[in-house]
Amino acid sequence: MRPQDVALLRVPGSVSLRGDLLLTDVARPDLESDSYRGGLVRVPTDGEPQDWTRGARDSAPRISPDGRWVAFLRDRQLHVIPADGGEARKVTDLPGGAGLPVWAPDSRRVAFAARVPEDGRYGIEGAPAAEAEAPRRITDLKYRLDGVGFLRDRVQQLFVVDVTAEAEATQLTDGTVDLDNPAWTPDGRHVLAVGARQDGGPQNLHDDVYAVPAAGGEPFVAVRGVGMISLVAAAEGRIYFLGSAFEGLAARPLPDGLWVAAFDPAASPQEPRLMTDPKTVDCEGVPGGLAVTGDGVLALVRNRGAVELRQIPLDADRTPLDELAVIAGGQVVIKAFAEDAGRVAVVVATPESAGEVVLVGTDIKTDFGAELRETGIRPLREIHGAAPDGYPAHGWVVLPEGEGPHPVVLSIHGGPYMYYGWGLFDEAQVYASAGYAVVLANPRGSAGYGLDHGAAIVNALGTVDADDVLALLDAALELPECDAERVGVMGGSYGGFMTSWLAAHHGHRFKAAWSERAVNAWDSFVGSSDIGWWFAQTYCGADPDVQRAVSPLTYADKIAIPFAVVHSEQDWRCPLEQAQRMFVALKTNGTEAELLIFPGEGHELTRSGRPVHRRQRFDAVLEWWGRHIGESIGTETT
Repeated sequence: MRPQDVALLRVPGSVSLRGDLLLTDVARPDLESDSYRGGLVRVPTDGEPQDWTRGARDSAPRISPDGRWVAFLRDRQLHVIPADGGEARKVTDLPGGAGLPVWAPDSRRVAFAARVPEDGRYGIEGAPAAEAEAPRRITDLKYRLDGVGFLRDRVQQLFVVDVTAEAEATQLTDGTVDLDNPAWTPDGRHVLAVGARQDGGPQNLHDDVYAVPAAGGEPFVAVRGVGMISLVAAAEGRIYFLGSAFEGLAARPLPDGLWVAAFDPAASPQEPRLMTDPKTVDCEGVPGGLAVTGDGVLALVRNRGAVELRQIPLDADRTPLDELAVIAGGQVVIKAFAEDAGRVAVVVATPESAGEVVLVGTDIKTDFGAELRETGIRPLREIHGAAPDGYPAHGWVVLPEGEGPHPVVLSIHGGPYMYYGWGLFDEAQVYASAGYAVVLANPRGSAGYGLDHGAAIVNALGTVDADDVLALLDAALELPECDAERVGVMGGSYGGFMTSWLAAHHGHRFKAAWSERAVNAWDSFVGSSDIGWWFAQTYCGADPDVQRAVSPLTYADKIAIPFAVVHSEQDWRCPLEQAQRMFVALKTNGTEAELLIFPGEGHELTRSGRPVHRRQRFDAVLEWWGRHIGESIGTETT
């Protein structure tokens, strides 16, 4: 896979199933238009998948319960189309666009969340240019979000629209709290949604489940949460949700578990009960990742680099992972699913494909990854190591073609409560195709290995996590295909932090470093990041001296290897100042350093940035490694 082959990625996002109609949305980066294009695709029970809509940016198909209609998003507005064919009809024309559609049980109404801008802002009628808008008065610590922007002047509200009546959408809420991930109660009388606790004070991370009367009325708290909440679903008289449990600001790294509470609109907010074992079960809270059936609750669960679809019994009580039935799994990453009358369809990423639609238990499977496979996908090879304290290190190596020995790139993921997995990773493929062996580690602090593994680096950054990535690197360097004399290190976000940390404390092991969108200085991150006011305290504590002691910037004078500082101009998660401070320190110290800034991009450049920027970044990465560890490896990308 070459840098320009990013345009060959065809990635299904969601899936919807009803009767013999199975739909997905497939997006692809388009280098010519520098945008993402795609539409809805029907997956038949026989034959090849067929384009089902003609829009250039269609996504999020949702089939109505009676199977007659399909709601979807086109250019961020809600549309509906008859399930048996016909022309799509635009349902909304909202200045902030519409969120994911959710059908009511009556197959007439659709609920969704949408941001509602204040008058005089964001280009709505009569608003001035952005630079001429009135000043923002901010009183809440949660006032902005990377990739979204400012929040308090465009609160996310709930809407309902009757798509059969050709009526305008009705705004159900007008409060000051963002409401997200709506779900209907089985009787269709209420829309449930997740929102921040309103009586928790200014330093509050707890969410509650709100119930909003669908016919109009004041929202009320249906379930008082015990931490952050990602998804909610409802059954008769019950509310299920995915979330973590903590006190104060100790929000991460904690796995999302499945919780249940009784739902009674006439009663006080109910206390939830934990259904899954917090030590072993770590649920993935992605949109559409929770469904209640007659046999149990379906949820996506992380497990050592895999993401599996598991069934949780309705009477579960802190049930451990090994007692939850696997509906779909293996050495794969399940990214989305849909259930209908006992049948389950999934979107599954494999080491060879970024995503395929599979109807579980049948031979029905797409082959969206065929064109990319022709470029030569390199296999994932699972490897194991042991840290100095004996703790097992787990991960993978992606080897180039040929006997080698090949130069090695140690790649470190972000998070830190995230993971490398069994799905196709475009970065590793591009580097391996260019001749580099790529080492992918899930050190302590990563998700999917249990609570203790994830929490091991709280107040211990740069200790056992560094031990683990180096132990896995050692395991890879024992392979004859890997050249121990030509090793580089790279990573983004927390991976950028670890890259900077290793360059300062273990620099003799590497020829060069590529540190991207990194946290380099916790003291300024506290105030400049959208999550800094709580995230830094979670991992480092509140003591500024301790924060500086675990900041790579503090040790910049120890970095002697060539160092690339890479950042996005509009990154609000790890703001640009983190890169600027490190770059200035390195140059002042006489270190060979370069600063590469991508205009207009946020924290998610490598995953969802503009396609041309993604290709340009790949070109820059290969040029950097070609200079410092590639030697005779060519970096031609045309």
